[in-house]
Amino acid sequence: MTTSPIERAADSFAAELSRRRVEQGMTKKQLAAQMGFDPSYVSHVEGRRHRPTEDFARRADAVLKAAGAIWQRFQEYDDLRHARSVARRDPPVPEQWLPPGAGLIVEHELATLTYQENSYRCVIRRALYNAGTDPVSRYLARVAVDRYPSDPGRSNRHHREHPLTFAELDLQAYCDNEGTREPMEWRKKHDRDAFKEVWLLFENTQGRFPLYPGQRVTIEYAYTVGHEKWGQWFQRAVRLPTRQLTVRLDLPLELEPHVWGVETSMSAEEGPLRTPINRYDEDGRAQFEWSTENPSLNARYRLEWRFKVPPPTSPEALTAPEAKASDRMRSAGIVQRGADLLRQPARHFDLPRDGATARDVVARLRAALTRIDELHPFSKGVGLAAPQIGLSWAAVVVRPPDRDAEPVVLLNPRVVDGAPETDEQYEGCLSFFDERGLVPRPLRLDVEHAHWDGSRVITSFEFAMARLVAHEIDHLEGRLYVDRMAPGVPLVPVEEYRETGVPWHY
Repeated sequence: MTTSPIERAADSFAAELSRRRVEQGMTKKQLAAQMGFDPSYVSHVEGRRHRPTEDFARRADAVLKAAGAIWQRFQEYDDLRHARSVARRDPPVPEQWLPPGAGLIVEHELATLTYQENSYRCVIRRALYNAGTDPVSRYLARVAVDRYPSDPGRSNRHHREHPLTFAELDLQAYCDNEGTREPMEWRKKHDRDAFKEVWLLFENTQGRFPLYPGQRVTIEYAYTVGHEKWGQWFQRAVRLPTRQLTVRLDLPLELEPHVWGVETSMSAEEGPLRTPINRYDEDGRAQFEWSTENPSLNARYRLEWRFKVPPPTSPEALTAPEAKASDRMRSAGIVQRGADLLRQPARHFDLPRDGATARDVVARLRAALTRIDELHPFSKGVGLAAPQIGLSWAAVVVRPPDRDAEPVVLLNPRVVDGAPETDEQYEGCLSFFDERGLVPRPLRLDVEHAHWDGSRVITSFEFAMARLVAHEIDHLEGRLYVDRMAPGVPLVPVEEYRETGVPWHY
């Protein structure tokens, strides 16, 4: 039976799709799930009951890692279907662009930060492509400031006393759609002292203009922050599949700026940017620009700078001396080093008879942890023993480094075994938070502890949790971490400690 060229091209596309799917060991249902389609759709395309679409071909090529083969078969079919000569098209979307369920894709982000007249003006411009199956009617935008990134406690206090406001941001947003620049309305999502989130809406008083599947549009939003609230760093976090990211700094030449950059990801520690930052000076301004192709999801890129000539201080700048870290902990109800209670063994509960007392102590420990969370970010996890809040009872609450994990409650704990392998890491203690010390600890700890009904169980802890638990059990025995340090090893003042906000490494 004779078939037309277009039918042969459709057969070729279906055959290429099926062959690549089988090579990858995928069922039609699995492929559909990764592409974000209904399972029957893949079956219908392979069976020639549905015509392939451009979006389907792009996704299939990316998910099946076909290196453009499926996309080429689609081009041949589509050109014949429209009876036109082969024209140059965009290459297929790279694999990381289309994770399962992907909708919006950032084809290019240009983020520009300009310092002028004691304030920073941030302009974010994003070219968007809707690779999903539903229209997009809003876009999430974030504004976060951190005046003292190397001292989170100081920064948190500063922003509590000098909160960021929507009024000063003067947030403005626009959508460039087919040559028309439409203002975008916005709606608050989160309003915190140093953090704002808003929904940028694809609508205004004149009407709505949603971004439909397969369409492209460019949005732009801009805001202003005074330099007394903005630390000298500009970070971009990749939260959507992104094809290209460009970051620019526009700084006064008279302040003699020095700029460098760092990057982090979920699989790598902080390190320098992989490519250099370009600089050019013009009209009294120092322009710095850095760009990357196909950045990984959840990667973070940060430009930092220092002015050799300090900018003028605004009248609103904070002039009062900063409170010490230990003073802040004392104000939160944490007993400080030197108190006799910290050197005395804690009293064990007689369970279940002391059950009500035990529950009250644990509730007070949890409340204290909530208070100190407002004073400092605990990326390494944090623990608190009852003697540290003035209660001589054998109870501790330990929150793991993973903030989503439930805190661990230990009643009458005692160490029954530990791994012979140890490591040394810097620890802090809420009872003398002005310093950090290098402490050896076992990498695994077996702890016997009581349930509320008095029954006992042994739990094993490893790595960071083993360190946190060991630290708190020491408190119940009247011991501080300085007692574990090697002779002659000095404490490090918190001002000189450079691992704040960084998890322990294993």
